[in-house]
Amino acid sequence: MNDTALDCLIVGAGPAGLTASIYLARFRRKIKTVDAGSSRASLIPISHNYPGFPDGISGNDLLTRFRAQAVRYGASIDSGLITRIEKIEGGFAASCGDDRFMTRTVLLATGVVDIEPVLPNLKDAIRSGYIRHCPICDGYEVIDKKVAVIGSGKGGLKEALFLKCYTGNLTLLTLGKDMALTDEDREILRNARIRVIEEPIEEVCFEQGKIGAIRMESGQIHNFDTLYSALGAVIRSDLAVQVGAECDPEGHLIVDDHLRTSVPGLYAAGDVVSALNQISVATGHAAIASTTIHNSL
Repeated sequence: MNDTALDCLIVGAGPAGLTASIYLARFRRKIKTVDAGSSRASLIPISHNYPGFPDGISGNDLLTRFRAQAVRYGASIDSGLITRIEKIEGGFAASCGDDRFMTRTVLLATGVVDIEPVLPNLKDAIRSGYIRHCPICDGYEVIDKKVAVIGSGKGGLKEALFLKCYTGNLTLLTLGKDMALTDEDREILRNARIRVIEEPIEEVCFEQGKIGAIRMESGQIHNFDTLYSALGAVIRSDLAVQVGAECDPEGHLIVDDHLRTSVPGLYAAGDVVSALNQISVATGHAAIASTTIHNSL
């Protein structure tokens, strides 16, 4: 590998990627961060559970702070899409459009993509807080409110049960899909007094800063304060798979305690790793991975 090779290529500029950029820049390493511009954190309207911000902070404001801190210490953060990573002697080669980077190590902070319900004005609804994805993050904000969980099977059941500690007014919307639950699971739903509606949604109406009504295919109208989507996510682990990294059955990258994948020199942090999908977890991953990378070089 030639002398112009990077010490580390960071793929993704969400909380994990930007934290790694801060650490490795302060370690005085030669790094480049490449970001496709679709961080899941950018859709967060306001978070009240990230430490240090008791009044809450939006996802975009938090990302702006992370980015400014990384740039202050000399990190290079570029827009682009890494489409291929190859293992070569001494490290990796990564392709981004017509550009090709040589790097001694790679840190993947590529995250996940939520599987969204087919609903009108979806992105605006998420940014406005009408449709939520993480009751761990914001379940506190729906205490005693009328909440519907969109999902079926074990995922929908699990999320609805999690929300029981915040509100007793819960409905599970399957969008017309079969619940695919065991008799025992259905008994759990009944005992928890969680209503199930198994017909498709025809229309969602937003009015005066909240969900006005949901009209079902049958024409029946239901009212909720908040919708939670529990349809799962697509794990962005394809780059790692290209070089033979091991994944779990869901597609999360398998890493050790130092965030090393099964491929020497390839690290991963954040939601792409099987763990709680939380910003604080992502930043912790990045701190550990960055320090391990620095010590290994």
